[in-house]
Amino acid sequence: MENIKTKLYNNVVTIGTWLTIGDCAVAEILCQSGFEWITIDMEHSAITISQAQELIRTIDLLGKVPAVRVGENNPNLIKRALDAGAQVIIVPMVNSAEQATAAINAVKYPPRGTRGVGLARAQKYGFGFEEYKEWNDKHSVLVVQIEHIDAINNLEDILKVDGIDATFIGPYDLSGSLGHPGNFSMPEFKQALERYESLSKHYGVPMGYHVVEPDPKLAESKIAAGYKFLAVGVDAIYLGRKCRETLEKIL
Repeated sequence: MENIKTKLYNNVVTIGTWLTIGDCAVAEILCQSGFEWITIDMEHSAITISQAQELIRTIDLLGKVPAVRVGENNPNLIKRALDAGAQVIIVPMVNSAEQATAAINAVKYPPRGTRGVGLARAQKYGFGFEEYKEWNDKHSVLVVQIEHIDAINNLEDILKVDGIDATFIGPYDLSGSLGHPGNFSMPEFKQALERYESLSKHYGVPMGYHVVEPDPKLAESKIAAGYKFLAVGVDAIYLGRKCRETLEKIL
């Protein structure tokens, strides 16, 4: 089976989802549902690094890819998530080439980057560092979030940075940076997406999008538009939506 990095470089669609509830049972349910990768959200949740490591272990053992969205473009946060075993790092609010470069440096060891060396779960607690170092260089995945109008305006420079495996639209924050959070129908938002899609295709960098509301038709339209790294839904929304739909049919 192709890994996520190979799929992205071969222009193959890969579908995952978002985990905000810090319970391994929820991670298990999402993995068993068929998603290829599960993103542990450490930006907009109460999940701690200790909980994240247990979630990563669960996802890993179930044969799926553990991804972590860190809270900010911070080398210490990125390093700790990777040391815990994350295979994909998603970095929010990357608005410039300099910020993209900083994220790459935090993921990769010297001489390619500046990541500090630790001997934790990812390195088999000190008994698998050389193996992990080679894996990290070849197979770790960095996804930078394009979720501000500044990032759209600086997109050409960002996409030229070597080492980005994919970019990822955060629709709520992007619309928020335009003054209307959650309004995806306004012309400015649509124009920003058009610029994003055009430049991403021109530079050959795989596109990503979070279909926050689990809408199959919207997900299909994003795939048709060329998006390859697609997150569909959020654990809490899946749970809450099904509860509401069931009650509406009863009451």
